[in-house]
Amino acid sequence: MPQIIPLCNAKDLVNSGVAVPFDVVYGGQTCSAFAVRFKGIAVAYLNRCAHVAMEMDYQPNRFFDTTGQWLMCATHGATYAPLTGACQIGPCRGGLIKIDISESDGVVHWHTAYNLKPLEF
Repeated sequence: MPQIIPLCNAKDLVNSGVAVPFDVVYGGQTCSAFAVRFKGIAVAYLNRCAHVAMEMDYQPNRFFDTTGQWLMCATHGATYAPLTGACQIGPCRGGLIKIDISESDGVVHWHTAYNLKPLEF
């Protein structure tokens, strides 16, 4: 059964700003993930480039290019559409792996799935 897990305060996500990182278990592997806001909409993805499974941020929790319009992989320069995760330019195979999130009462929550679970301690 899917869970809804609090991630951060909604005000922590600023348009084209610094991401909020979090860890997940995806397909049995511990992975980094991130949430950002673009044009007022909060979105989340695995921190994994679609070209090579490497983390994308060029500085901790920074994913937007200098224009603030694209998510960019620091290693290969691939760019992705912030709202869909679709590859726009550069070496990619498909798009980013999206994580369902929602906002209510000033809190952003992420949603588990059959292959996406919270990290257990």
